[in-house]
Amino acid sequence: MSKEASEKTIPPAQDNAHETPGNVQGPLDPQSEKLKEMPFMAHFIELRARLFRIILAILIGTLACFSFAPMLYGFLAAPIFDALPEESRELVFLNPVEPFFVYLKISILSGFILTSPYVFFQIWRFIAPGLYAREKRLLVPLVASSTVVFLVGAIFCYLLILPLGLKTLIDAGITHEFAATAQISMASYYDLVVRLIVAFGIVFEMPIFSWFMTKLGVISSKCLVKHWRMAVVIIFIVAAILTPPDVITQLALGLPMCLL
Repeated sequence: MSKEASEKTIPPAQDNAHETPGNVQGPLDPQSEKLKEMPFMAHFIELRARLFRIILAILIGTLACFSFAPMLYGFLAAPIFDALPEESRELVFLNPVEPFFVYLKISILSGFILTSPYVFFQIWRFIAPGLYAREKRLLVPLVASSTVVFLVGAIFCYLLILPLGLKTLIDAGITHEFAATAQISMASYYDLVVRLIVAFGIVFEMPIFSWFMTKLGVISSKCLVKHWRMAVVIIFIVAAILTPPDVITQLALGLPMCLL
């Protein structure tokens, strides 16, 4: 067979890279392609850089908020003072350094909330290489929505969960049968406040997290429906760990987790 005939019978190769079903959302952008080809150590270095920026931002926020620590202390103490009897509305400290560390914890929490847009930006920027190019345009809405829902969760905890839970627990302890007096230390109270505010802020991130896991194909609506019983059990176990040992506070955290 002649060379010309061979060339006629063999069809030219075609590039079908952009016609596969997996690319219906569009190709990854050049930066994402580069990051996806990075070895594990390069991903680790990228993660370390992002964490360093997050820690530095929170540190700056903490230093900025430390001078306002006494005012923030009074603001966060309002729920416990409202729950205590009028004659016992005070917090005690058990060692000389306790007030300093309480102010420091309050400043760290406030610094995190203050810098939360930048923190969420760094988190989503690290995760962004897993998204397609057209989905990367959602980066700013993702950062904004993550910040907003975290703040909504923190406010929900401060305005509803803390007053309700503290009132229930203290009223159960101060009874004629017990004949006890409430003496609550600064450290124990603010450890509880910080833990609950952060927990509720993270819990309110669940819709965004679920949406992102769906985009990556890790979970689906069918999977959530199929395993909802197991999810409910896990949710209430987590709620029991994160909240004080009373049913009202556990339900107040568990039910929003189920709905979200």
